[in-house]
Amino acid sequence: MNYQSTYQAAVSIAAQVECIFATHLELAKGAGEVDLAPLPLAKFVEVIIDAAFWASLRKEEGHSPKISLAFLPPQQSSNPLVFKQRLALTPSALTKIAPGVERAGIHLGIWHEGDEVYIWGTTTGIPNFCFVLDVSEPSLLVIKHRRFSGFGKFTNVAVLKGEQIKIVDPSSTANSDAPAIVLSLLDLTAPSYWNDAVNVMIQLAVSMRAHQRGGTLLIVRAESKNWLHSIIKPIQYAVQPAFSGLSKLLSQDRKEASQIFWQTALKREVEHLAGLSAVDGATVVNDNYDLLAFGAKIGRAKGKDTVDEIIFIEPIAGGGAVRLHASKVGGTRHLSAAQFVHDQNDAVAFVASQDGHFTIFSWSQEHAKVQAHRIDTLLL
Repeated sequence: MNYQSTYQAAVSIAAQVECIFATHLELAKGAGEVDLAPLPLAKFVEVIIDAAFWASLRKEEGHSPKISLAFLPPQQSSNPLVFKQRLALTPSALTKIAPGVERAGIHLGIWHEGDEVYIWGTTTGIPNFCFVLDVSEPSLLVIKHRRFSGFGKFTNVAVLKGEQIKIVDPSSTANSDAPAIVLSLLDLTAPSYWNDAVNVMIQLAVSMRAHQRGGTLLIVRAESKNWLHSIIKPIQYAVQPAFSGLSKLLSQDRKEASQIFWQTALKREVEHLAGLSAVDGATVVNDNYDLLAFGAKIGRAKGKDTVDEIIFIEPIAGGGAVRLHASKVGGTRHLSAAQFVHDQNDAVAFVASQDGHFTIFSWSQEHAKVQAHRIDTLLL
C-alpha cells in the first residue's frame, strides 16, 4: 500500500540521501569492495523516513518505539528472519512490531516490489554501506550506514529532529587538526578495530551521554604529572594506585580472548568509567585509560592566562569553524574544560551536557588555540 508523505523533512532530504549513498557506493566499487548494499532511491528513502517519523510519535503500551530499519532484500542479509506474510510499511505496523525488535543490533528489513515498500522480516547482518534509519526517540531519526571496519561501527549521515535537518559534513574538519575520535566518527581514518583506543573513546563518549547527568572526562598523558597543576587540591576522589581495569584489557592481545568476552568486558569497564563522570567534578584518566581521579575540580594553572577565544566546529553542513569566546560554547563545565586544555595542551576533554550535547575540547597546533568539536550528531 502506498501513501503520500506528510513529513516535510522526509521530502526535503530524500534526494540528498540518495546522492550521498550513490557517492559512497561508487567509490567503494572503484576500490574493489564487494557485497555492497543496494542504492536507496529517493522515493524509497522518503517513504521510509515518513513512516518512521510518524511511528516515533506513537506509543505501544506506554512506550515510544526505538527501532532500526535497514533497506535491503532478504537474500542480501546474513541469516535473515523472514515473515511468511510481508507487512506494509506504515506507522501502525512499525509501532506494533517495535517491542520485539528494539534491542541493539536488530534491524527490520525493508524492501520494495515496484513502488510498494514493505517489511520482510528482521536481520542482524547487513552489507557494506547499507541504508539504516534509527528511531532513537520521539521525532528523532538518525540516518547511517555500516562499515565492515571496526566492531559495531556505524557512520552517521544525517540527523532529523522534528523539522530540523542536520547533514553530516566530513569536509568541516578538512582544515582543522581534529582529534582522532572525531575523524573516526566521520569515517576519515584508517580501519579501526573494536578494542582499539579510538573505538574505546567513542564508547566512553556514548556512555557518558547516555547517563544524562552531564559530566567531564579529562584524558591526560600517562608520562606527565603536569595535569595536577590544573586541579584544585585536595582531590576529593583521587585513586591510588591508578585503577587499571580498562587499560589491562586493552594491553592484552585480542587473539587471546574471544570477541564476545571482550565486548562484554570492555562494555563493563567503559560503563564503570563513564558512570563516574556523573559525579560533580571531572573524571581523569591517562591515555592508557588508567583511572587517576574523579570528582576533581578544575582550576586555572599558575602563570597561565584565562582562556578567551576558541574555535568551535560542528561537523554538519553549514557548521564550519567559527571563533567564539569560550563562555559562549556552554556552561561552567565547558568553560572549565576549555581552560584545562588551554593550560594542558597535550590533554583532551570530553564534556556531556544534560541536554544531550557532547563537546570535545583539544588543542589546535595549527591555530594555537583550544578547539571545541560539538559531536552529538555523530554519537546518536
